[in-house]
Amino acid sequence: MSGSEDKVKVEIDSDGIAWVTLNEPEVRNALSPELRAQFVERIPPLEFDDSVRCVVIRGAGAHFMAGGDIRIMRQRLQMETAERSRNIVSGLHDIHHAIFALRRMPKPVIASVQGAAAGFGLSLVAATDLAIAADDAVFTLAYCHIGASPDGGSSYFLGRTLGMKQQMELAFLGDRFGAEKAKDLGIVNFVTPVADLAAETDKLARRLAAGPTKAYANAKALFNASGHLSMETQLQMEASMIADSMATDDHREGVNAFLDKRKPNFSGR
Repeated sequence: MSGSEDKVKVEIDSDGIAWVTLNEPEVRNALSPELRAQFVERIPPLEFDDSVRCVVIRGAGAHFMAGGDIRIMRQRLQMETAERSRNIVSGLHDIHHAIFALRRMPKPVIASVQGAAAGFGLSLVAATDLAIAADDAVFTLAYCHIGASPDGGSSYFLGRTLGMKQQMELAFLGDRFGAEKAKDLGIVNFVTPVADLAAETDKLARRLAAGPTKAYANAKALFNASGHLSMETQLQMEASMIADSMATDDHREGVNAFLDKRKPNFSGR
């Protein structure tokens, strides 16, 4: 799935890494209807592709994603209010399928961020499992500047990362902040010089792709569930998940490698 017409390019390499590139650099990868449609089309199949052991989302050019396409918002102003509302809600329900897939998929998802990560771009970073940012990255929730409230799952994911007043600060003020503050807030895990972003992302992705994929999947399911389950149910789920993990070839390999004092060679099975 590649080509100059692609607004979202997906390339799966021999190590099982799916490189997802948002590909409208001339508009800072803003969420145009075309980019949104291709994102919705191309993200969910990665959930079920057993050859994929890690997913990386990045932006083409100098930016990750500058948020919604303001040109399209201006065009929608010509619609009647009810029609405009239906159009907005329909588009968001579409892209929610991709956000759900990112959270459900039984493999790690990384955001590799440089330049602008604004509006939906910040929401997308927040939805991933891990994020690495270049030191030139600039984040902003931004919606308040166009008289809008957050979308893209940011109120959910940031709500599980930040304190209430921090969330309100990002939503009400919409100030820009850099990669180091994003790390301090827990929005990104790692910050690296912009010149090293590609190499450091590659290193992280290959480390995860070579890991115990089923164990990662079960850990992700546990953390996803922990916000709404009782302690008793969560611990029951932990017991079930670790038993499932320990039924894998990777568990056998991990135990033997530990006792043999060698590096494990995980297969993802």
